[in-house]
Amino acid sequence: MHAYQVHPGKNFDGIVAIRRTLPAPGPYEVRVRVRAVALNYRDLMVIRGDYNGGDATPVIPASDGAGDVVEIGAKVTRFQVGDRVATTFFANWIEGRQTPEKSKHSFGGLIDGALAEEIVVSQDALFKVPAHLDYAEAATLTCAGVTAWNALFIEGHARPGDSALLLGTGGVSIWGLQLAKAAGLRTLITSSSDAKLERARALGADVTINYTKTPDWHEEVRRATSGEGVDVVIEVGGAGTLKKSLQSTRMGGTVAIVGGVSGWGSELDPFLMIRGTAHLSGVYVGSLAMLEDLARFVALHKIKPVVDRVFPFAQARQAYEYLDGGSHFGKVVIALD
Repeated sequence: MHAYQVHPGKNFDGIVAIRRTLPAPGPYEVRVRVRAVALNYRDLMVIRGDYNGGDATPVIPASDGAGDVVEIGAKVTRFQVGDRVATTFFANWIEGRQTPEKSKHSFGGLIDGALAEEIVVSQDALFKVPAHLDYAEAATLTCAGVTAWNALFIEGHARPGDSALLLGTGGVSIWGLQLAKAAGLRTLITSSSDAKLERARALGADVTINYTKTPDWHEEVRRATSGEGVDVVIEVGGAGTLKKSLQSTRMGGTVAIVGGVSGWGSELDPFLMIRGTAHLSGVYVGSLAMLEDLARFVALHKIKPVVDRVFPFAQARQAYEYLDGGSHFGKVVIALD
């Protein structure tokens, strides 16, 4: 069976094609024929050696795999052969409060992930995907989809009529836009590209802001919300955006920190939080239970995730390089068909 293995710290040169043999599924395990794998910014961190605290152990990368169940263990009850499924991000976070133990094993991080023709995982590390999605779309639920869900509705407590600010047009932000619109939220989104902002408007964005033309974009957010600010921000920038995200938030609102594409250091002003009674919440993807809720919501509203580009399996390195270039709108996917 063909797969890819990455050597953390070697960047793109560390992405290596390999062959491996999988064991038969255990009593509670499932074998999945992988059809598509979605990439995340976190996958770039893994190849750079920035994700696992310096651990350079080779690993099969990527958390986000969708495909077909081809074999089940003797005691599996959640799936049958032929079911269309996708992986969870964490192998052990099924439900409830997140803990260090539940967060210890993330696919494609410290344990082997989904960038392989087949995988064998626990039945509790899979969920059924909405019938209207193709495999490339279904793979995007695992990380970006559930992260946006967690940020908006779990940590952000957003309700119909609230407002949400999305930063940029990467996978989590576009997922956030689509989920927020389906849930009846007013949406604001930023980008450095007018063309991307036009695409965001086509997806239902109510307010679009070009942050290169409007460097003080938090002031524009305030103007667009009658001076109040938004109820929740999905913060993906980190050092370059966190302060302005707090300045964009209403009193008692939430800034859900899901990433740091501009770096992890930040000049955080505690007075901004005190004066605005703001909630700063870290979001580390989501549980199996959240993914199942997300899948039901996506099925009900017939949401079609935005896939920017699909690369063939043989061009996995090019897919990583394209993601790193930052020109994408939505998700970058590798197809194994």
